[in-house]
Amino acid sequence: MPKTTIGKSLFLDGELSGIDGLVIEGKINGRIEVGGAISVEKGSVVKADIKANNVKISGEVKGNITSTGNVHYMEDCSVTGDTTTSRILIEDGATIKGSVHIDI
Repeated sequence: MPKTTIGKSLFLDGELSGIDGLVIEGKINGRIEVGGAISVEKGSVVKADIKANNVKISGEVKGNITSTGNVHYMEDCSVTGDTTTSRILIEDGATIKGSVHIDI
């Protein structure tokens, strides 16, 4: 369960790391690495490589995504970058530009 929220009015430029989860509603440029889950909410813009346990994307991501758990691309999300995960769910309407690698 994510514990930290980057609000709609916030902009972060740099590296973000931690052991808990994260909800992103604002904008981030840089690199993100957390031990928990990441949720990129609708309307948010992330220009960063993401490493996390579970990843849910509803907004826009430009960067590579690495997940030790699962990745869920929601309807209307936009992802540009490569994805590496053990499980993936892609909803109708999701836009993905990049490769998907499934680690078993």
